[in-house]
Amino acid sequence: MNLPLFPLNVVLFPGCLLDLQIFEARYLDMISRCMKQEEGFGVVCIVEGEEVGEAASQFAAVGCEALIRDFQQRPNGLLGIRVEGGRRFRVQRAQVLPDQLTLGEVEWLRDAPERPLLAEHADLAALLGALAEHPLVEGLGMGGAVDEQTALANQLAYLLPLSAEQKLQLLVLDEPLERLQLLQVALDQLQGELGA
Repeated sequence: MNLPLFPLNVVLFPGCLLDLQIFEARYLDMISRCMKQEEGFGVVCIVEGEEVGEAASQFAAVGCEALIRDFQQRPNGLLGIRVEGGRRFRVQRAQVLPDQLTLGEVEWLRDAPERPLLAEHADLAALLGALAEHPLVEGLGMGGAVDEQTALANQLAYLLPLSAEQKLQLLVLDEPLERLQLLQVALDQLQGELGA
């Protein structure tokens, strides 16, 4: 399956919301095509290169489909869109088109079936509830109560101030339980650094 790719300095997770401001011709064309065809595009995290100008020279092999949920013209005249993370994918091959848009041949990754939260996830669920009150998170309409492991893992991985490498490590994992365990380790490290 071919998917237009949008390399960004962000790691998008399924079910999470991202606001983007579109101003480059290649991406305006891409968004227009996606909206007409009611299809998404792929968000991949830049490993080397820039978001603007020439196509990023290196990006992560695993990314997340971005489904356009809303759009509006911003006060500055630019197009603003809100996307929601869809399916995860692995890029098999990529090519840069003449207009500098990157087209990827992707394989969709399998998602584990939904599983209810366990008692051991109470602290992580409470943390997500607390994050929901942060103005930026509230503005996206994210956070709050979830009752399922995948949603909790994805939202925490997306919202917490982790490095791009840590977020990519989480995105690659198929099992939400593994993601939650890794998140707990990362949180313990963060708390240890703050307490030091």
